[in-house]
Amino acid sequence: MTDNRVSPAFVAGERVMLDSWLDWHRETLAVKCAGLSEERLRERSVPPSSLSLLGLVRHMAHVERAWFRHILSDEEVPLLYKTDDPDAEFNDVDTASAEESFATWRAEVEHAREVSARLPLDAIGKRKRHGEDVSLRWILVHMIEEYARHNGHADLLRERLDGAVGE
Repeated sequence: MTDNRVSPAFVAGERVMLDSWLDWHRETLAVKCAGLSEERLRERSVPPSSLSLLGLVRHMAHVERAWFRHILSDEEVPLLYKTDDPDAEFNDVDTASAEESFATWRAEVEHAREVSARLPLDAIGKRKRHGEDVSLRWILVHMIEEYARHNGHADLLRERLDGAVGE
């Protein structure tokens, strides 16, 4: 697996620490998917789960868009992969393009970085979440948690696919 991650500093300011951990986790997902064919990226974990590496990439593109474009910025863009199936990003991978899915995810990550960089950590999102205000600081911590949880899934999926393991 190709690994281009930059390890977060052991000592840094809060903003640098949050941004670097989030970027490290974003790149961890890319590392877990590196070198696999589209077919392998679509492979499911174990029945009845619909979890796949491609599904995780699509899910994280959706999550990036939801938090940074919708909640934080109140942008009028459609949510990704939303149909009558609330888990469409996971369930609809059989015909999904890996190239398009990765491009969408990368674009959402880049947009999120740009939005985040313009705001202070205590900036409040323009939309509420479950009736509550949400700060950029909370969103960054939540995104680190979201990636960390799903990277654990990605680690197990990758090991099942070809035995590759690693941090």
